[in-house]
Amino acid sequence: MSLSPLAESIGTTKRMLLYYFGSRENLLAQALAASRPDAHAMFDGVRDTAGLHKAALDLWKAMTVGEQSGPVRMLLQLLSLAATDPEQYGDIAAETVEVMIGPIAAAYVRLGHPPQQARAGATLLVSGLRGLCQDRLVTHDVARTDAAARRLIRDAVEAAD
Repeated sequence: MSLSPLAESIGTTKRMLLYYFGSRENLLAQALAASRPDAHAMFDGVRDTAGLHKAALDLWKAMTVGEQSGPVRMLLQLLSLAATDPEQYGDIAAETVEVMIGPIAAAYVRLGHPPQQARAGATLLVSGLRGLCQDRLVTHDVARTDAAARRLIRDAVEAAD
């Protein structure tokens, strides 16, 4: 993950970025923390399957056309790096995934699911939507990935009934 484009875009150097943040990993963690969607705000109010459906659609929209459409590329790159270099990026990637799964799993628990099933449902939504987002970035097939996201969300919400 090159820091050059970031440094150039904000008028500094790679060396200064590393000085300010201490490490590439800390810079990445801080950037992701500042730019990820607030899953608590999206899912803490979920009290029924209609609310879960709306929150999941809002998450998809944020990832693809909203405020997350840019930072999601950084997240996908981080996850790829964690798969090939877990020593350096594994903890940051795992924390980034958990930040999304936790609040969604809590919504499933409020809907009456045991914690293990709730985490599975949250994982389906988070990882499924993230995979569809990556597909969309690669293929630019908006109609197909939107249809697949709606189906994934519908199926994940129906499983919450």
